[in-house]
Amino acid sequence: MSENSREKLYALIDDIEIAMLTTIDGSGTPHTRPMANQKADDGGAIWFFTEKSGSAAQDIEANPKVTLGYASSGAYVAVSGQGETVDDRDMIDALWSEEVKAWFPKGKNDPNLILLKVEPDLGEYWTFPSAPVSKAIGYVKAKLTGEPADDIGDNKRVRL
Repeated sequence: MSENSREKLYALIDDIEIAMLTTIDGSGTPHTRPMANQKADDGGAIWFFTEKSGSAAQDIEANPKVTLGYASSGAYVAVSGQGETVDDRDMIDALWSEEVKAWFPKGKNDPNLILLKVEPDLGEYWTFPSAPVSKAIGYVKAKLTGEPADDIGDNKRVRL
């Protein structure tokens, strides 16, 4: 694994505000929901605020395997790993911001507020130029040469 690929994957994640979290419920059914993204910590774990009584926490207790999906105008990122619920008031305080209050109006002292920690195992990203001109040039080149466009993006799988 290239350290640059790992750094690029985390930089892409940090720039995207919403992650799509997929968990597996007790019956084995996948459940996907949007989650406000927090920056990864120094060890690579990705943190989210959630409700102790909510479906995400219940699903994690039943099956800790999770996936995260991210999309922006110039990139897609997918991450798989293990989730765990964390009821740590000091960590909640450290990660809290006024933006989080929009989802948790009772504030950081709400007893139903906990954290979801995702320890990623594998990540993959796809980047591509977002400018319409770049896309058009790649398309025209592919049509004229019969070869796939080679300058329209980057795709890497990264062991985390």
